[in-house]
Formats: sequence, C-alpha cells, structure tokens
Amino acid sequence: MTYNNNTVKMLKELAFHTRKNIIETIITNGEGHVGGALSSTDIIAALFGYVMNEPGTQSEIRDRFLLSAGHKCLAVYGVMAHLGLIDKQLLKTYNQLNTPLSGHTDMKKLKQIDFSTGSLGHGLTIGNGMALASVMNESNFKVYVLMGDGEQGEGSIWEAATFASHRKLSNLIGIIDRNRLQINGKTSDVLDTSDLEERYRSFGWSVKTIDGHNMEEILDCLTSVPFETDKPSMIIANTVKGKGLSFAENNVSFHHWHADENQIKQAYADLEKIWEEINHG
Repeated sequence: MTYNNNTVKMLKELAFHTRKNIIETIITNGEGHVGGALSSTDIIAALFGYVMNEPGTQSEIRDRFLLSAGHKCLAVYGVMAHLGLIDKQLLKTYNQLNTPLSGHTDMKKLKQIDFSTGSLGHGLTIGNGMALASVMNESNFKVYVLMGDGEQGEGSIWEAATFASHRKLSNLIGIIDRNRLQINGKTSDVLDTSDLEERYRSFGWSVKTIDGHNMEEILDCLTSVPFETDKPSMIIANTVKGKGLSFAENNVSFHHWHADENQIKQAYADLEKIWEEINHG
C-alpha cells in the first residue's frame, strides 16, 4: 500500500478532528478518560482513515480492530463520528445510561465494534482467535490489537504472544501505545516494561518501534505489515499521554479528566494551535 503527501495531510486533519471530538465530548459530559485516548489518536486515525479495509462495517472481509485498553474508546468514537460511521450526535450521550457509547467499547451496544473490551489483557487473546479464524477460513483479513504499555503487566498477554508466534499468525498486528503512564503512576515505577522490544522478539514476534505521533512513521509501519513472513508483527509506538492538551501532556492526573472553565478555555486554544500547525506549518 502506497501513500502520498495528500494522504498524510488528510490523516493529520482526521487526527485533529478526532482530538476535537474527544475534548468536546468530555467538556459536554463533564468527564471522561482523556489521557490514553489522546495518546492513541494518531494511530487510530491512520488505521480507520486509511490502513484498514472497510473498518466499522459488517463486511466479512473487513479488517478487525480491537481496542484492548477499552477505556481509550473516545478516540474510536471520535474518529468514527468524523468519518460518518456513527452519528456525531451520539457523542453527547457518551457514558450515560442506555447509550451505545459506553465507557468501554461494547459490541452489544454498538455494531461497529468488533468485540467488547476494557478488562485489560484480553484483547490480544481475542485477536489470536480472530486471526486464526481468518487463516482457517481463508478470509484474508488482518486483525489489529491496540494495547497500553501498563497493560503489558497482564499475564494473559504473554500467553497470547506465545500462541501467536507458535501459530505463525502473520495477519495479527499488535500495537502498544507506550505513553509510559498508567492510572497509578509511571509504568517504570508500577511495573517496568521498558524492554518490550526485546521481550516480544524473544516470544517470536517481529518488532518495530516508532514515534506514535509522526504520521509518516505510523503509515510507513502500518503499510508494511507483516514485517516478516510467518511472524506476528508488533508496533511499539512511543507517545505522549494527553497529547494535544498542553496542561495534560505527560501528567498522570489526566488519565481521567473533569474539565473546569480555565482548562476548557486552554483546550480550545490548544486545538486552534494544532490546526494552524497542520495547515500553515
């Protein structure tokens, strides 16, 4: 798959609108998981806006996307709203009673979701099953699983990593949003995962590390999977938690955000600055 400068600019704009939707949804509803949603926005925009085949549809040949860290769901809702995969008005109902846009992705409430996630450590295991089914049925779809770096402390992930390499699931692509923070502090303090590249290679995966906010790097990586024949691919994306909100970046206090008036004013100023950078350099 090839791309050009117009593709890059289009996806940067999609990422901007996704961030805007995330921020405005939280402002409208008063609270929401913001840090991880914003750190994963650029990757999710690239996947839904260009890389994946027929995302958010019911097509049997669609590529599957699993947000293993389901609390980052505002990034998925935000990108789908801008792409017209869901009604943008639904964002106003986020995490409210009977909403299809719950605080973690729920396939029973929203048909565009491939599987309900949120209990950390389950996404890669589910992805294994989907990828194996694709191989057995000769369906030829890929499975993308987006995880957090704090999530790598879950033992079930390493069972799944072993299975994927044993079954040579080259249609399985793992992505780690490595923003180095989790709800209760730095990942290096809670459970150090700084050696993820070495770990996954030792489990039989092909691994690349990228800047998770550089759209060219993201596209170069996502459009070159699988990295090796007969191996699952792992992308470790170095990111900034709260990316785009100046007061929230790399701040563990903004894993979850209750917006106040001063922060709301600054958030809109930050969005304006991002838009200017995209369009005027």
